[in-house]
Amino acid sequence: MTNATALATGSTREQILAVARGFIETRSYLGFSFQDVADAVGVRKASLYHHFPTKEALGVAVIRGATQGFKDWDAARTREPKDALESYFRMYRNTLRAGSGMCPAGAVAPGWGVINDELRLAVQELRNTQVTWLTGVLGALMPERKTGASVASLAAYVFSVCQGALLSARMTGRVDDFDEAIAQLRSSLPG
Repeated sequence: MTNATALATGSTREQILAVARGFIETRSYLGFSFQDVADAVGVRKASLYHHFPTKEALGVAVIRGATQGFKDWDAARTREPKDALESYFRMYRNTLRAGSGMCPAGAVAPGWGVINDELRLAVQELRNTQVTWLTGVLGALMPERKTGASVASLAAYVFSVCQGALLSARMTGRVDDFDEAIAQLRSSLPG
């Protein structure tokens, strides 16, 4: 469901989540207020507190939704490992809108020192979910790797490069910057 669809058809809670996710992806977690969300949804700010007692609680719900979205994205596909990895790169490029958006977890990281532990844990869960998934895919692509630790390190590297490529493309507004970074990543991967 797109943000526009959620706004047109979703419950107030779904609308709040869709707007907040859009703000997080394009403004960062620190770049919007409850009032911004209320204005975009068309409700009074006090109504937001009925659904989310704090901005952190709203952030946690957005990040947990992104984690579940990733799990659903993976479960919906049966792919060969190489196709799965390419699909992952496309998801970053297209779903997360390279050049104009950021991964919700990456967009929360700049405020790491001022967010609460529950939001930090939700962000870490999203990262760990993706790194674990990447470890399985890369392990299947490179069965000759001797230890799971080296595959897990490579998975963390792939995740980091994807996050950095999104950030770089966001800075320039150029999808090509994302594509160029991912092309370099592909060429550095074995197999």
